[in-house]
Amino acid sequence: MRYLRQDVQTNVVRTYKKYLEGRGIDRIIHYSTVSFKYPTAKDAQNFETINHIWTTGDRFFKLADRFYDDPTKWWVIALFNQKPTEFHAKAGDIIYVPTPLESVLYYLGY
Repeated sequence: MRYLRQDVQTNVVRTYKKYLEGRGIDRIIHYSTVSFKYPTAKDAQNFETINHIWTTGDRFFKLADRFYDDPTKWWVIALFNQKPTEFHAKAGDIIYVPTPLESVLYYLGY
């Protein structure tokens, strides 16, 4: 779903021929770089949030499963907190889980 609105580019194999010989691949498909829409501080106030203290072993997909019943929505929490991966979060950080999910998705354009 996140890739539906991205530009798709196709490269012919001759550029990569020496790397792909014998693999039966005739083109390589690339997606354009995603441009994230981080909520402004003012916009973030429009959502209720659940505060979670980040601890060792936490993962965004685990939080999404716990609070949204959908681990595939991990990126919503990561985007809202402007932390693209778990490696950007440190133990003790407050992670804000925005709710309701439907409103956040609508705001983000999904």
